[in-house]
Amino acid sequence: MRHFPTIRRALPFLVLALALPLAAQDDPVLQAMKAELQRSKEKLQLEQMQRPFFIEYRIADDDSFSSEAVFGALRLEQRARARLLRVTVRVGDYKQDSSAGAGDGVLDLAPEENDVMAIRHRIWLATDQAYKNAIEALSRKQAALKQFENEAMPDDFSHEKPVESIQPLAKLEVDAPRWQAALKSATSLYRSDAALEMLDARTSFRAQNRYLVNSEGTVLRQSEVIYSVSVNAVAQCPDGMRVQKGYARTVLKPSDLPSADEMRASTQKVIDLLAELRKAPLMEDEYRGPVLLAPDAADAVVARLIGSPVLGRRPRPGVTTRTTGDFASSWKQHVLPDFIDVTDDPTVETAAGRALLGYYHHDDDGVPASAVKVITHGTLTNYLMGRQPIRDFPASNGHGRGLASSGTGPTVGNLFVKSTAPMTFDELKKKLIDMCKDRGQPYGYLAQSASGMRPEPLYRVYVDGHQELVRGAEFYQLDSRAMRSALIAAGSDEVASNHLDGAPHSIIVGSLLFDELEIHKTPVGREKLPDYPAPPIKGN
Repeated sequence: MRHFPTIRRALPFLVLALALPLAAQDDPVLQAMKAELQRSKEKLQLEQMQRPFFIEYRIADDDSFSSEAVFGALRLEQRARARLLRVTVRVGDYKQDSSAGAGDGVLDLAPEENDVMAIRHRIWLATDQAYKNAIEALSRKQAALKQFENEAMPDDFSHEKPVESIQPLAKLEVDAPRWQAALKSATSLYRSDAALEMLDARTSFRAQNRYLVNSEGTVLRQSEVIYSVSVNAVAQCPDGMRVQKGYARTVLKPSDLPSADEMRASTQKVIDLLAELRKAPLMEDEYRGPVLLAPDAADAVVARLIGSPVLGRRPRPGVTTRTTGDFASSWKQHVLPDFIDVTDDPTVETAAGRALLGYYHHDDDGVPASAVKVITHGTLTNYLMGRQPIRDFPASNGHGRGLASSGTGPTVGNLFVKSTAPMTFDELKKKLIDMCKDRGQPYGYLAQSASGMRPEPLYRVYVDGHQELVRGAEFYQLDSRAMRSALIAAGSDEVASNHLDGAPHSIIVGSLLFDELEIHKTPVGREKLPDYPAPPIKGN
């Protein structure tokens, strides 16, 4: 009889362990999250206040390694570990709740050690604060929405089926001495060009295990490992204009990273391109005519003019559009030429010979990933959705993602831009030249890559076929209207570009040919050159 109290105290934990998938029963993080969630569901209620209808716990367990070398010397190396906790409590109901945006909830640091009770303690305190915040937020929200009572508004939160999925834990593999040597070797190439003002190389490696449990019954443990290396170089032209170029590679396995020799070769290409840019003529004041975007330049344009507008982001109360951005009122309307289809498919692992960063099983709301055809024959047919409904789109389609620090919202996964009549790059270039000949223009333009609105490197393609590098240019009025009316052909030369801004994602697109775009001289100013030469360079 003396042992019965001990058994009774242990019984809730025994029931909890049996309820977890076998692979997660020995995971102290999940044990803590599940136990505290159950306690919050049973006990979380202030006197005469509403009980929460939804509680969610997210933990992002990060193990990261970063290093940096500049001018052949190591400048930084660090290994960091952190567990970021986000607690979201919703009061009200699915129709109208206490939410105000993607950053709802309370953010905290959970203990790094696998101490169940220590983790539960942090969750408990964050839950208490999140609940109090939610009660206050609902009162403010109800008062603010009274002026819109006659408007039909979509629900605040979508109903979704609970899921359980436990992936193996991710582990970070780092050979620090190898990367010290590789970065130092790559940046030591500054000795080949005394005009370089900066040459640095970096690694950014991260293993992340993401945990999600909510009161609907979802239990997730998802893992992700990303390895990225980059090189950046800066120089100044004789007229004072600064030029900057770089190289980056982001992969999912350390075996896919470049070797030290490959990094040196890529760095040398960057240095050589900067040397060419310093000697290149400036863009004339204005050009209007045919422009061909190579895949790297098309990627930047697609990200801005398609990837962002197809997100189903809820507008603020009182705004009558369906969503926000350039396609806010474009559902079932033509937004691209008839020959273009756009699909976002996070269930695809590889494309164009590259592993895709936008591949995942479940989004960060716990909704299964799914392929969504957003544009069909140029017509907008869908938006990418998280769990915040918009008009005519009441449910998530598995695209609610985000950082633990910022909450979730609709994001791109793997965005595929396809032509129903693709052309090779050589065919597109010939078409560019033919259009210039027909219009009596001496040349058109070819953008190899772009950063924002700045194409660089940018080449004049003369009607006799030769090319000339120019600098100091920017696109003018390259917007959604130009994508709809000026885009006349797309290439079969698809390239998969991986992006780390926001939630990891990929864009897969070939070259794009426009019959008329405007390119202007950039207004970027110039700076004085250094008053005396760089230190003497000796050796290799």
